[in-house]
Amino acid sequence: MESSTTRSIVDALTKAIVEHRLQPGTKLAEQKLADHFGVSRTLVRQALFQLSQNKLIRLEPARGAFVAAPAVDEAKQVFAVRRMLEAEMTREFVRTVTPAKIKALKEHVALEKSAVSGEDISGRTELLGDFHVRMAELMGNQVLAQILGELISRCALITLMYQSASAAEHSNDEHADIVKALAARDEERAVRLMTEHLEHVEANLTFDRKVPTNDIALALS
Repeated sequence: MESSTTRSIVDALTKAIVEHRLQPGTKLAEQKLADHFGVSRTLVRQALFQLSQNKLIRLEPARGAFVAAPAVDEAKQVFAVRRMLEAEMTREFVRTVTPAKIKALKEHVALEKSAVSGEDISGRTELLGDFHVRMAELMGNQVLAQILGELISRCALITLMYQSASAAEHSNDEHADIVKALAARDEERAVRLMTEHLEHVEANLTFDRKVPTNDIALALS
């Protein structure tokens, strides 16, 4: 019971962070979280420890837990790792591509387009990140899917801190172009498009932006 309860707290906080409802630097007070979820502080502490392992929050002695605020160098390193991983993932996807996999990716891109058109900010954020995880899942590589999921969660924080208002408007179109190259089994083009896509996301980040703050009660309400 404790394990499932801890997991539900981890999932709720992760979702709030990834969907940008909990801002970098927000203090996560144990008692407030315990009251909100109706659980003991022990369970909250377990959940916060798990989130710290995923680098989504930081634990500071005598101060408590805070939503992670990744530094500029870390932001650049995360994107560098993603480019390395996803270039090779794209190569492997082309080599094992099937009509069913392409159909699944096209359906995902259609969901993205709907979220973007409807100005569904949280849905758009989640779907655009999930495109990359979906590729790994369709390849049957759950380890890669998990690693990408964790990296993309960290990217969500970085995006929140540093992304300009006009950034990432073309991510959906770029995903659609990647799928076309995958369907055509054009490995060179698919890898180039994936690398350029990740470079565009990073290039549109404004690294001198002031970190915003928010209140946990509003984020989880």
